[in-house]
Amino acid sequence: MNGGLLVAGTTSDAGKSVVTAGICRWLVRQGVKVAPFKAQNMSLNSFVTREGAEIGRAQAMQAQACRVEPTALMNPVLLKPGGERSSQVVLLGKPVGEMTARGYHGGRQERLLGTVLDSLAELRGAYDAVICEGAGSPAEINLRRTDIVNMGIARGAGLPVLIVGDIDRGGVFASFFGTVALLAPEDQALVAGFLVNKFRGDVSLLEPGLDMLHGLTGRRTYGVLPFRHGLGIDEEDGLRVSLRGTVRESVVAPPVGEDVLRVAVCAVPLMSNFTDVDALAAEPGVVVRFVDRPEELADADLVIVPGTRGTVRALEWLRERGLADGIARRVAEGRPVLGVCGGFQLLGEHIEDDVESRAGHVEGLGLLPVRVRFAREKTLTRPVREALGERVEGYEIHHGVAEVLGGAPFLDGCRVGQTWGTHWHGSLESDGFRRAFLREVAAAAGRRFVPAPDTSFAALREEQLDRLGDLIEQHADTDALWRLIESGAPSGLPFVPPGAPA
Repeated sequence: MNGGLLVAGTTSDAGKSVVTAGICRWLVRQGVKVAPFKAQNMSLNSFVTREGAEIGRAQAMQAQACRVEPTALMNPVLLKPGGERSSQVVLLGKPVGEMTARGYHGGRQERLLGTVLDSLAELRGAYDAVICEGAGSPAEINLRRTDIVNMGIARGAGLPVLIVGDIDRGGVFASFFGTVALLAPEDQALVAGFLVNKFRGDVSLLEPGLDMLHGLTGRRTYGVLPFRHGLGIDEEDGLRVSLRGTVRESVVAPPVGEDVLRVAVCAVPLMSNFTDVDALAAEPGVVVRFVDRPEELADADLVIVPGTRGTVRALEWLRERGLADGIARRVAEGRPVLGVCGGFQLLGEHIEDDVESRAGHVEGLGLLPVRVRFAREKTLTRPVREALGERVEGYEIHHGVAEVLGGAPFLDGCRVGQTWGTHWHGSLESDGFRRAFLREVAAAAGRRFVPAPDTSFAALREEQLDRLGDLIEQHADTDALWRLIESGAPSGLPFVPPGAPA
């Protein structure tokens, strides 16, 4: 078998990432050797592979669904926004420079198609099947000429295309029809059909519409996936919840001890790797919220300043909002604060940045004895260490180089009283370390909170991936899906006018 499939969507956030992961987990449970692939990803949520390459966290999650190690081939192009109009371009896991959207779409993107197709071909040579994820919508007619992630990769590699639509938003039939109708005949020939996502209610009420859609487009629907809470793991673009909403919309499990523990995460601009707090949210009795006002820090037992692609910009934002003063008051009172990556850097004494913001010398919050200098070369590592008497694994993605001038050692950073700072992402996924850290926080906050002794974040993630696989197995036509992956798009699919404009 040397199969493949492109999972496209009617819109961003239609569910492409989780559907791709679900198909991957379903296939691997059938004994298929499968890998994920996304030609181009725009995300501030990234991950470091064992060989030191930076890729989107969604592809790392999908690799876990496949039960394989993630590699740079699975996400050859990663764009990391640094503002409204520019992004850092990461090619095969390494940064190659900053570029405006006009510059990228004006020629650079098109020249990357060969690299993307070579990466996909190498994966297809090593695996029985490769399940590819698109980006945004394949019907972005203004960008089709330079497209390397949707129909560009589908046509270049001869991949069948499954279009996912989020029915919970409404308008899914018009979105399905319009997506196909705005594609060129050569692209339409690869669009095999549709998959409805996030459906609530009785499927029989939907079936007349699916029949009419088949009549209008000549394409079948491969499944209707029901709405399920809490499946949006390791997403790409922005917060998966509204600001001040609890992480992942989940009901907080009751605490093991007498008290809950409240965690406030500052929703800084260009927030990166906000998935760092997922492991806290998985703990029974821990309530995690994103905040943007100083008064929301008052009842928090722990404040986290997370990673950001704009450390200096985040520092200015904290000061403008009054959050910087609120954090400083907490530190003076001995109340717990944790800075991660960019959040660690801005807690220091000063920053020399001629790389990211080009702001030069900037005074930090002065809450940790640390000085930061931004280097042009990015640090990309997967460190392992012991802290608080427990083994900890993490990963580092940063240009800032920290000179630690005092305090007690804490991972790669330091600790002064109850103010903690580290560049490490993912450290809280180490169960023993997370529990030890939460015990320290609870003691400092005066809370009778007890970490659950048996919470395994890795096991919870596996359970989520299995739930995604179950959704595909139970609610998709897996026989038809298998034929699509193995044999490609059916021949003779009709053209739906008007097609793409010339």
